[in-house]
Amino acid sequence: MSKQYAGIAWAETGYRVEVLDDAGRRVAEPSSWGGGRVAELIAWLRELGDDEAPAVVLDSTNGLLDGPMTAAGLEVYRADPWLLPPRPRFGSVTAGQLAEQARTAPGALARVTAESGTLAGRAEEYFEGVRRGEPGRAALTEAGRCFDHGRRDTPRVALTFDDGPDPVYTRQVVEILERYGARATFFCVGHHVVALPDEVRRIHAAGHELGNHSWSHPFLPDLTAQELRDQLDRTAEELDRLTGRAPTWFRPPYGSLTPEVLAALDGHPTTVTMWDVDARDWSRPGPEQIAATVLEGAGPGSVVLMHEGAGDRGQTVQALPSIIEGLLERGLELVTVGELAATAAPTDGA
Repeated sequence: MSKQYAGIAWAETGYRVEVLDDAGRRVAEPSSWGGGRVAELIAWLRELGDDEAPAVVLDSTNGLLDGPMTAAGLEVYRADPWLLPPRPRFGSVTAGQLAEQARTAPGALARVTAESGTLAGRAEEYFEGVRRGEPGRAALTEAGRCFDHGRRDTPRVALTFDDGPDPVYTRQVVEILERYGARATFFCVGHHVVALPDEVRRIHAAGHELGNHSWSHPFLPDLTAQELRDQLDRTAEELDRLTGRAPTWFRPPYGSLTPEVLAALDGHPTTVTMWDVDARDWSRPGPEQIAATVLEGAGPGSVVLMHEGAGDRGQTVQALPSIIEGLLERGLELVTVGELAATAAPTDGA
């Protein structure tokens, strides 16, 4: 049976898909999909193959599709910049170029799984980049432009949710928070904001805070300084258009703060927001484990990282009531990042 490769490119308003077989023939006509139609796209890909769906090929500037596609059992690969032709300033290389790269040199691609996460094969590079960025990050924290946690003597915790909005899980998370009178911060990706404006309005109307999480969730070191700023600025513009307020908090995808990324952020009107408790819910270890991880790690001043978009977040939704109840039982108030930061965290790590 002929192997099929589905290259998926991203642009401002959605995805473009081209599917080739291993002889370079088109399996189907190129198609376009809005950012809110990922579930439909997955179903379409599954229907293309008689016995096996096409292998999906993304590039490192698209961190939004590997989660839902690996969760759906699709075979997913990443093509890195050195394998591809130059891309446009805003967007990935074309879908055809991604499919062709997979067809002609499949062994050069990185296999992405639910267990490995998006950065499969580049973990060493990632950690080395973060290590090199530590002095710059410390300086940014000292200047009040990077926030990791609040004061440890203040009984407040900020729950944060990344990668949304999502057509299914956002409203479930908002409803649970409302049930307990809790407020949170949602770090949104522009690609989903433009596709799902009503979900953004839902978050805003419920009194939660909106943060910036880039446009396409790229691996930031692979962007030029201008490309990085474009990702932030376009997301901020969309959020401002929908809510009347531009976000002041920016969470870098994967927390990737290399010296080069920090230099690109220099002078940008945003405050970098990190975390001190990682729920690791992206790996879907089970709702009980997600809740245990948060409750074991969180305390006064904590910023908790969770996700409600770009994947199957059902376990996060299931874990959320136990997390909230556990924190409230300790007398911890659940607030936004902005409210937590208002009591200025000390810079000595206290």
